[in-house]
Formats: sequence, C-alpha cells, structure tokens
Amino acid sequence: MITELGHFALILALFVAIVQSTVPLVGAARRHVGWMAVGRSCALIGFGLVALSMLSLIHAYVTSDFSVINVVENSNTAKPLLYKITGVWGNHEGSMLLWVFMLSLCAAAVALFSDNLPPALRARVLAVQGMVATGFLVFILLTSNPFLRMFPPAPNGQGLNPVLQDPGLAFHPPFLYLGYVGFSVAFAFAVAALIEGKVDATWARWVRPWTLASWCFLTIGIAMGSWWAYYTLGWGGWWFWDPVENASFMPWLAGTALIHSSIVVEKRETLKSWTILLAIVTFSLSLVGTFLVRSGVLNSVHSFATDPKRGAFILMLLVIAIGGSLTLYAIRAPSLKAGGVFAPLSREGALVLNNLLLSCGCATVFLGTMYPVFLDSMGGPKLSVGFPFFNRTFVPMMVPMLLAVGIGPMLAWKRGDLLGALQRLWAAYIATAVVLLIAFYVTDGGPVLAVLGFGLAAWLGAAVLVELADRLRLFRIPLRDSVRRAVNLQRSAYGMTIAHFGLAVSIAGFSASAFDREAINAVPVGGSFDIAGYHMTLESVDKVPGGDFVADRATIRVSEGGDPVTVMHPERRLFTAMQQTTAETAIRTNLVSDLYVAMGDIDDKGAWTIRAYWKPLVPFIWLGCVIMAFGGMVSLSDRRWRVGVAARARGRMGRAVPVAGE
Repeated sequence: MITELGHFALILALFVAIVQSTVPLVGAARRHVGWMAVGRSCALIGFGLVALSMLSLIHAYVTSDFSVINVVENSNTAKPLLYKITGVWGNHEGSMLLWVFMLSLCAAAVALFSDNLPPALRARVLAVQGMVATGFLVFILLTSNPFLRMFPPAPNGQGLNPVLQDPGLAFHPPFLYLGYVGFSVAFAFAVAALIEGKVDATWARWVRPWTLASWCFLTIGIAMGSWWAYYTLGWGGWWFWDPVENASFMPWLAGTALIHSSIVVEKRETLKSWTILLAIVTFSLSLVGTFLVRSGVLNSVHSFATDPKRGAFILMLLVIAIGGSLTLYAIRAPSLKAGGVFAPLSREGALVLNNLLLSCGCATVFLGTMYPVFLDSMGGPKLSVGFPFFNRTFVPMMVPMLLAVGIGPMLAWKRGDLLGALQRLWAAYIATAVVLLIAFYVTDGGPVLAVLGFGLAAWLGAAVLVELADRLRLFRIPLRDSVRRAVNLQRSAYGMTIAHFGLAVSIAGFSASAFDREAINAVPVGGSFDIAGYHMTLESVDKVPGGDFVADRATIRVSEGGDPVTVMHPERRLFTAMQQTTAETAIRTNLVSDLYVAMGDIDDKGAWTIRAYWKPLVPFIWLGCVIMAFGGMVSLSDRRWRVGVAARARGRMGRAVPVAGE
C-alpha cells in the first residue's frame, strides 16, 4: 500500500509540475498576480509529493519489501540498516528519484525564500524549474519507475554492489546532487532574465547566493567522491580522470567561473550576456553528467551503465533543455544593455582572465571526456583518454590562472595599478622563495614541476593573506583601527580569502603526490617489508564474519627505527550474496602524510599480496576542499544576500499590477 502511495504521489507531482511550468508563465506575461502566485504553491506541493514518494521507497528498502523489483535488485535482508537506506540511491531508478527530490527541494527553497523577488521574476523562475521537473518526472515514470512490483515476491534480494557499501555513500550522492541540481536555480534565473530582457546588479545579487550554495555542495560532493575512491578501491589514488569524475568536475569549473562573473555584473553591471551564458552552460553540464552516467555509453565504477534507451530519452531532454535555452539566448542576449567599460588591467580584467582560463579548462576536460564517446558512436576505434592528456593540457592552463588569483584582488575596479599591486605583494614573494628553497633542499631538487607546485601553493596562500592584511591596513594604521576594520569587513571578503587559501592547501596536496612511495609484496604470515622508513610485519590473517560478508582480516604491526608506531588491519571481504570480493584498506594518518595498506589475494605458497603506500601531504587535498567549501559558506552568510539590496530593488521595480476582477 505504501509503495502504491509513493507511485501515486509521483504521478501527482508530474501534474503539479505541468501546472507550475505553465500557469505562472502565462500569469507573468499577463501581469496576473493570482496566476503568478500559483508557482509558489505548486513548488511547495510538488516538493511534498516527491518527498512522500522518496520516503515510500526508503520504507520499502528498510522493511525489505521484496515484491518491489528495485528492492530485490539492490538489497537483501542481511544488509545493515545504513546500507539498506543508501541502497535507495545506489541504483539508476533510485538515484533519479533522488535527483528529482533535490530538484523539488531547490524549487521549494526558491518559493520560500523569494519574498524580495519581483513577483513576475519569481513566477518565471519557478516555471522554468517546473519545466525541468516535468521532463525528469516523465523520464522516471516511463522508463525508470522505482515502484514496479513483481509477483510472487522474491524470498530475498540480490544485494547492493559491495563497492557501494560504504558509509561515504550515505552522503556523497546527496551532496553531489545538491550541487548538480542546485545549478538549476541559476539556470532558471538566467532563462527568466532572458524572457524579461533585463539583467542588472540586483539580478546578480539574487542569483549569486544560489550559485554559491550549489558550488559549496558540489565541492563537498566531489571531495567526498575522491576520498571514497581513495580509501575504498584500494589503488591508492584519489583522482583518475575517470569520465564520470569529469562529469562532476566540468560543472564545478563552469560554476566557479559563474560565481566570479556574477561579481562583475554586481559591481560594474557588465559581462551580463556572458554571465547568462555561463548559468546556462553550468546546468547544461550537470545534465550532460546525468546523461553520461545513465546512458550506457561509459564503463566506470561510478556509472550505472543501464539500457541505452534510457540514455536516448535523457539525450532528448538535453536537446530540449539545452537547445531551447541556447536558442532563447541567441534571440534575446543581443538586446541586453552593456554595462560600464573597464581597462584590461583592473579587477574586472582579472576576473575576465579567470573566466577565460576556467572556461578553456572546462572545454579541455569536455573534449577529453566526450571525444572517445563521439568517435565510438561514429564507428571509429575505441580510445581511452587519461592522465597524459589531461595533465599536459588542463594543468598548464591553471597555472597562469592561479598566479592571477593572487594578483587580481589587489587591483582596483575599472582601472588598476599593476605595478602598485605587485609591490604590495612583497611578503608573498618572500614566502614563495622560502618554500621553494626548502622544497628543493628536502627533495634533492626534484621532480622540478612538483617543487614548483609547492611554490605555486605558497604564492597563492601568502598572496590571499597579504590581500586581507591590505584590506585591514594592518601595520599601516593603529592596531585598534585595523581590528575595527576587521569587525566591519563584509563576510564575503572573508569567504573569498578562506576559499582561495583552501585552494592553495589543495594544490600543495596535489603537488606532493609526485613523492609517493609504493611497495607491493607477497608476504607470508610472519614476513615483513619496508617502506619510507617504516618496517611492517604481517603477524596474522584471521577469518572475521560480517553482516553480509566474510573477511580475511590482517594484523600488520608497524614500527619506525625499532619503535612501535601502530597496528593496521586491512581486510579482503567476500560478499556471499553476490560472490564478489572487495578490499577494505587501512590508513594511518597524522594529517601530514598517510600510510596506506591494501590486502590482495593469497598465492599458492600461502603468501598474501600486500600493497603499501606512503603519501605525503595527501590529507591536504581534502582539507583544502573543506576549507574552500567553508569559505563559500562564510561568503553565503553575508547579510547583503538577505536584506537591504533586495528590499530596495523591490521598491524600485514595484509590484505587479492586478488585473480587473481580482
């Protein structure tokens, strides 16, 4: 009964989404207040219906309702409760329902927190979101229904893919989808602005917090996915340029450019057309990522690789959504008024350079990801594009961008003094030189590119701190006055500093990967080996039963210079329902380096394959991502996004005029 309720709620949500996508749009065109208000009601009702549908599917998993095909294929009675719940979105149908749930959540958030928006703009934004929801609800109900029944019910389920049975899966997809789908709000604002033919500083201040929130969630989602791959797959790597990884990275790059471009619109009312295009492209790349994961064209540990017919349906949605929005852009963008002019050497110029390099980097990742797919579809040879291509094309483009990130905030708006900005960064030069000298000494001069990476991280980290000190006029005015300036400084300025500093921390972690140590040995019980100054002894391997698996659990004692350091317990797990084995790694970290151990198979001589890695500064990668997301949240908390500007804008733009009879 509850399953049917969830299915029925999803059908009702489709009809609500159809109303949401039409009535408010017509109301905005006719300036009909009542019809425009329908958008808000539909968004809230639609969210309630999709949430009910989501809870119904979760209930089916928790109660092990094996009359539901989706539950049979992705769960069983032996699974722990956590993995029963995460199994809901560990498959194609459930993940699409989660996608639509996040979409309805975003629409409801716009409806609840949009009192300062002009009614016509709010109606158009909600209508566009309703159109997107309509497309994906039709897709779910026609091709990916998670509520299909089977009779008679199965005695037990097949179980979830063991690789996905990890606590990180409970949080990685929701965060990632909040980022993906959150960009639909910026997309809706862009399309609504094109319909109205008006983009100004007020529009930028409305759209920027939604973009920033989505970027924060996507940053955390990508970082969690990278961390999950690092400790789950047992390869010791944290990024593989996998096509599905790239599918999440591309909207992150475009979203980063969008955030910076919206700053120019807000401050100088220029780059309007470009910012609108970025908003369209960012969400379009999120849709492309959805297509890649679910079309069956990719083979990846992350992809669902389902029926290509579903991929064809999503491709049709892409053509309608992306093609329609770009057509509207081509028609209406030329009518947008250009803003103020600025010199190339200015804050605006630095942000334009930032956008140019980020966009080129995104295009490079897109080309490397899609070219093999395109070539294969044309009957050409099968190609695999990986590390060599991306490292030689994407990375060099990011170096000048990171150099400019340290200089750009020091420049004035409209026309900047480059020489003066460079002179004020003298402390950053010293910090960079010191780090380079230390790195060359510690590493014996190489690899040179990795050492230069440390220098780049030092430059960026020091430059953003110098810029903050310059804002506060630290050491140039009395300390009491600097403290007063610090108290009154906008949170968005602090957020920028924190986010850029987090990027510097991650760059240090990326660069240190060149100094990884690796040891792969066949080790019998009682045997030992050495890595990076650590002596590791395999003391025992024991059989350990789990909830739905049986594990070979190793006990490895680690010492350094004869002194005990730790005891590590990597495992080799056999999931009995699916007869599939996975590696459960053991990681010892001190936040400066990781000692990483993964356990392989046993050979005919009784020796176990043990892979050990020493990874300096690898925790900095994810620490930097957390700092970046925190910086975004600090910027998001700036009270300018909640009061003041939007209220004044509402007063300027006025309310809609009711039609006769209301």
